[in-house]
Amino acid sequence: MNNLIAAMLLAVVSLTVPSAHAQTAPDVLVRSTVEEVLGVLKQNKDRRALQDIVEKKVLPHFDFRAMTQLAMGKAWREATPAQQKSLENAFRTLLVRTYTTALADTAGVDRKVEVKPAQLKPGEDYTVVRTVVKEAGRPPLAIDYRMTLVDKTWKVTDIVAENVSLVINYRGTFTSEITRSGIDGLIKVLEDKNKQGA
Repeated sequence: MNNLIAAMLLAVVSLTVPSAHAQTAPDVLVRSTVEEVLGVLKQNKDRRALQDIVEKKVLPHFDFRAMTQLAMGKAWREATPAQQKSLENAFRTLLVRTYTTALADTAGVDRKVEVKPAQLKPGEDYTVVRTVVKEAGRPPLAIDYRMTLVDKTWKVTDIVAENVSLVINYRGTFTSEITRSGIDGLIKVLEDKNKQGA
């Protein structure tokens, strides 16, 4: 599982580009920086350094509010603004910790990422960037990045690995917890997990 999460993160990290290039096609953004990121991951095993990579190169390219809303489903509308913010913060922290752990466990692994041309029509504000992650001794892994253009910047709203959605995968867990202990109960569970992982 950690290999899968690390592979997901790899292509997301590759989306880092200067803001002046925000209008560049998403697949071009990925392709232009993937070699740099591969080099960093091959050499870096320090957990703090990997956390720094996540904070600087991943977080700006996620729309955590949209991801949390998708993971919550219809229960999102039942949450108060304060609960929504708490959920977003807790979910964000959970994903960051998961990514950092995955990177630490798989740092130094030799892998390559093939980026497919994006099928983006003029004026569209939504696209999917398709990638294939190749790692010695393992079958190729197909990872799609669902992205939306927000204020002229492409943001990841979901990651789909081998047809499994990261966000929808969390929805079942969230729904079960809400049914058992309500929205505040879900917030507590997420915050407790984050404290344990700190």
